[in-house]
Amino acid sequence: MRQLNFSRHCKQVVFTLLALTCTSTVFAETILVSSVAELQSAIDKAKPGTEIRVKDGQYITETDILIRAQGTAKQPVLLTAEHAGAVEISGRGGFSLLDPAKYVTISGFKFTHQASKAKSGTGTSFCRWTHNIFENTGNGEDLTLAGNDQEVDYNTFQNKASMGRFIAVRGRDSQIAQRLHIHHNYFNNFSQQTGNGAEALQFGLSGFSMSTSNSIVEYNVFERCAGENELISVKASGLVLRYNTIRDCPAQFTLRHGNKNAVYGNYFTRTPGLRIFGDDQTVYGNYFEDCKPAITIGNGDGEVADGSKLTVHDRPDRILIAFNTLIGNPENIILPNRKDGMGATLVTVAYNVIQGGGQAAMIAGPLAGATWEGNRIFKTRSAGDMPASGYVDKDPELVRTANGTYDFKKGTSLADQFAARFPVVSTMAPVPVLTAKEVGAAAGQR
Repeated sequence: MRQLNFSRHCKQVVFTLLALTCTSTVFAETILVSSVAELQSAIDKAKPGTEIRVKDGQYITETDILIRAQGTAKQPVLLTAEHAGAVEISGRGGFSLLDPAKYVTISGFKFTHQASKAKSGTGTSFCRWTHNIFENTGNGEDLTLAGNDQEVDYNTFQNKASMGRFIAVRGRDSQIAQRLHIHHNYFNNFSQQTGNGAEALQFGLSGFSMSTSNSIVEYNVFERCAGENELISVKASGLVLRYNTIRDCPAQFTLRHGNKNAVYGNYFTRTPGLRIFGDDQTVYGNYFEDCKPAITIGNGDGEVADGSKLTVHDRPDRILIAFNTLIGNPENIILPNRKDGMGATLVTVAYNVIQGGGQAAMIAGPLAGATWEGNRIFKTRSAGDMPASGYVDKDPELVRTANGTYDFKKGTSLADQFAARFPVVSTMAPVPVLTAKEVGAAAGQR
């Protein structure tokens, strides 16, 4: 299994995001507080370099704790638990970062307060949520991000049994929040809900979908998240979603609205895989095992480029699906039926390996201008609707690797041989398969 090196643009985004954590930190003073009132007062007086440390215990809020403090890259404002996980914030309010808050870090808390109370609002920037546990109550979001240049890392989001999302990303007017870095978080145990609006991660809304985010979602683990039919719902453009592990989730990773997103190097097992709408999406170097289905090419019911409303299932156009490995999936690559569906156009399905499971491809809607090239199938039920010119039926000689996935023997990868066919593809590396111990609030302590 292989994935891409960074493009020059992607490197620039990462360097910007890393500035949140890689700058040497200098704290001018440390204030120890033991009540909500003392905490709010200390926040109101905070200057660059102030560390506000909350003594262990449970704190019951009546209203939101408002944060407008401004730190700097070298001297952030730090709100931290005396001991990680030993400070619980419950009640009716949570930490609410408001304009012009910037360079504020919130670390080490357990949030059990009312949902939709933890947020980084519009006008905030360079703020960070790290090593926290989110287990909020009632309908709504555990964490809402609307400001730019936010980092959310090494948090645990768990045990949600209500409508809403673990994380919801928003923005200002029609512009989605930009340059976010969401990484090394653990999303666990989101029980099945009966309505729409219960994704584990919702990145945007229809009204934001045509705006570019330049954000990265990587190295997260999703386990046992049912929620609704969508696990991750992307409704924005210009995202990179890579190196995530999605395991035992009966909900689907969906590129629902938006264009020019890249999904690569992710690990999917026992989940409905990935569904694709929108234009110019690239899906490569991912690993799918025991998924039903693995990859769904959406059957569009509108075309945004021709004036359809942003809320339609935008017909997929110019999609690249390449160098993915599909193992033992009951359904592999499908395009489902839709009454009066527009199907998809100009989809390239190239150099994927499909071993075992059901038909290699099941296409039940229009697929104009498709390119099927160099795919390798082995011991599938049949090629299905994959044209004979688009595959060879040959043992790819995959072997089990230390991380449990199947991969090519060294030096035999299709990507190594044919990556030059696609400008977006360069050197590949094995897909990481992460466990709960490597992510979340208890991992990655610094």
